[in-house]
Amino acid sequence: MSRASSTYHVNRIRNIQSNLTLAVRKYFSSNSFSKVNSLLIPSSSSSSQLTVPGVDSKSGLNPLYHLLPPNQNPTNIVNLICSSLRQENTSLSLLQNSIKGLLPHLGTREISRVLLRCQSDHSSALIFFNWVKNDLGLKPTTQNYCLILHILAWSRKFSPAMTLLSELIGMVKDVSPKEDIFQTLVLCTENCNWDPVIFDMLIKAYVKAGMIREGFIAFEKIVEVGFSPSVISCNCLLNGLAKLNYVEQCWHVYEEMGRIGVHPNGYTFNILTRVLCKDEDVEKVNAFIEKMEEEGFDPDVVTYNTLISSYCRKGRLGDAFYLYRIMYRRNVIPDLVSFTALMNGLCRQGRVGEAHQLFHRMVHRGLNPDIVSYNTLIRGYCNDGKIQECRSLLHEMIGNGILPDSFTCRVLVDGYQKEGKLLSALNLVVELKRFEVNISHGIYDYLMVALCRANHPFAAKSLLERISQDGYVPDAIIYNELIESLCRCDYVTEALVLKNNMLHICTKPNLVTYKALVECLCRIHRTAEGESLLREMAESGLSPDTEMCRALVNGYCQESNAAKAESLLEFFAKKFQVFDPQSYNALAKVFSEDGDVVRLLDLQDRMQKVGFLPNSLTCKYVIQGLWKKVQT
Repeated sequence: MSRASSTYHVNRIRNIQSNLTLAVRKYFSSNSFSKVNSLLIPSSSSSSQLTVPGVDSKSGLNPLYHLLPPNQNPTNIVNLICSSLRQENTSLSLLQNSIKGLLPHLGTREISRVLLRCQSDHSSALIFFNWVKNDLGLKPTTQNYCLILHILAWSRKFSPAMTLLSELIGMVKDVSPKEDIFQTLVLCTENCNWDPVIFDMLIKAYVKAGMIREGFIAFEKIVEVGFSPSVISCNCLLNGLAKLNYVEQCWHVYEEMGRIGVHPNGYTFNILTRVLCKDEDVEKVNAFIEKMEEEGFDPDVVTYNTLISSYCRKGRLGDAFYLYRIMYRRNVIPDLVSFTALMNGLCRQGRVGEAHQLFHRMVHRGLNPDIVSYNTLIRGYCNDGKIQECRSLLHEMIGNGILPDSFTCRVLVDGYQKEGKLLSALNLVVELKRFEVNISHGIYDYLMVALCRANHPFAAKSLLERISQDGYVPDAIIYNELIESLCRCDYVTEALVLKNNMLHICTKPNLVTYKALVECLCRIHRTAEGESLLREMAESGLSPDTEMCRALVNGYCQESNAAKAESLLEFFAKKFQVFDPQSYNALAKVFSEDGDVVRLLDLQDRMQKVGFLPNSLTCKYVIQGLWKKVQT
């Protein structure tokens, strides 16, 4: 850069500063700032906290301090630090040892004074700031942060400035969310060189942190103070608002841009086009595109892709293909996104054959399909139940060096499941593994659950054994699915082995595990083993539920072991406060069918003592027992 241009740049910045400082003073003297502040973010900072002391200010210090040696005089701490920073081989760690007794006097005022003296040397300012923050473990205030931010922005060191600004935003959010960073930045301009770009960076930093509302508020304040944000920061804010579907705020920002003279660019219009498409008002979209063209912006491929995708989502394929043809007439060449959006629209309407033809047209035009293009067609064919075509596309994409992702695998497994061919899906996954396709654990989980629920527990177990060799470790949910499936098919021995395996991999069996095993054991007349599992479960700190009580009592009743059934009823009531009328009546039914009214009445007395109350069904069994006794 020539000396003349450099001088021009400096003078221009100084003029901007001078004019903006006057505007800021006028702004603070009016009621507008307090009005905005009360509406948006209430200020919690007092003016005394924001005051930056003069370099030579020594008010309030003990006059006897000057009698102390320089490295013990608290009034000399700023001079000592600045002197150390001016040395070529700056070593604040050495200084730290020599002024250890003065460090408690290094407060917010002193940090600010050092930073102000380092304005012309951003490197020293940053070294000092990091020393305070990292080595001394002090927490700089918002004012300290704002000073170093101004120094870095003035020196055009935007990357470290953005890092510290993001850090400040996170600190304020966690510690004092009502504190106003914008206000502190503005007030610090009275004592520090500064560049208006810092306000652009504030908007971007808020958006980057996901604090879109705060970014919008900062934009409002920046505009009201008389500064015009750049179109880049406006686009950043618009994009954040659009992602959250804040339509009204998007149009407000756009209108403010026009009012203060910030000229939108192609990115601006593309963001707003996307917003309009979300609003699903086609007339508004068309009107906006016309306005865009009137202002000299020709829609680019991003604009057309946004519109085509919107039309396809709404099922307006005629309009989508009309735009596709218009693109060629206006010398805007459709790209991969354009073709994929159209293919997706066709597949949604069940026109997969036409989508495949469009796919071939895309390839003939020199575009290389990606994983999204292939997945679009594969899902379309899967929805139509055409698994063979899916397999052909799968082998084609692998042959072209495109490996299937989790979405591909999930769609194919779903397709096979709909056709009742889960074992074929299992074979496919094994085949993909041979192609060295990285199968995600989520796909394995999904397939094993599907196999278990389709009552193919051994196929799922075989898959588990195979993939466990590659480091896959199932969680309790997968183990429970396998155990429940084995128990439904009465393979309880294999289910018990899996339960023991869970303990070996530090996954504790839970209520679901024990319930499936106990219910199966009781169903196949191995109720005593089920009761042993109940005791094991209780010792591990788990409480059984009503269904487990019912399974065990019914199991003993079917095995004609009424004494055991009654003992369990009492155990569940006293130990776990489980009172199941069905279990009680199941036992009452046994005595009723035997015509043993005496034992039935005795049972009622004993159960009433632990909290069971007879109901209408109990009375029915008593009457039936009495009748049977009379008949005999």
